[in-house]
Amino acid sequence: MTADPALAVRLAARAMARHGLAHAYGHVSARLSETHFLVSPAQPLGTIAPGQGGVEVPLDGDLPPGALPEVRIHREIYRQRPDVEGICRFQSPAVIALSALGQTARVRHGLGSYFAPAPPLWPGVALVRDDDSARAVAARMGHAAAIVLAGNGAVTAGASIEDAASLAFFLEDAARIELALLPAIAAGLSPREYTPDEVAARAVRAGGLFDRMWHYLCHGDPEFDGDRA
Repeated sequence: MTADPALAVRLAARAMARHGLAHAYGHVSARLSETHFLVSPAQPLGTIAPGQGGVEVPLDGDLPPGALPEVRIHREIYRQRPDVEGICRFQSPAVIALSALGQTARVRHGLGSYFAPAPPLWPGVALVRDDDSARAVAARMGHAAAIVLAGNGAVTAGASIEDAASLAFFLEDAARIELALLPAIAAGLSPREYTPDEVAARAVRAGGLFDRMWHYLCHGDPEFDGDRA
């Protein structure tokens, strides 16, 4: 886990862009304390410069200047889930395409197991820019690792921002697999879905699975040192 929250936010932000999980839109954050979190600046994630600061947001009160309106989603998740230490809001293509069918990815492969049986879907297509909608999104998400916003990407939440970033990659990969299987499903075939026992056996952290994904996501970043991060 990266010791400096500001560095972790920058690394996760640029990783979202580097791996095609975000373009002009998206934001990532890390919890700082029981009362505040740090969110990426209001700019395309891939343009955040080394050393650039984020925006500190209180869990109570108004959003500060520089925080995008949808940062309310982060705030409500942190309020409702004390276990969450990092959040990624991203716009990845396979997740969006699948949501246009009213679907989210089932557990067809190992990386999908972290979202079993499937991530919840928020059906509204409007941007979540008011407190009531943000509270409703967080409530629908519950204790899931992710929630998909119909036609508008997804949100992942984890025990660290590194976990949340890894989960963003996992979710996009699961959606990619689901899309690839749609022709087979249309042809009457039934792709295999993991059983609850198989999910329990596969959705693990042993062997540095999340650490290796974080290393993969950040490789090549000018601020990333795999030995110290």
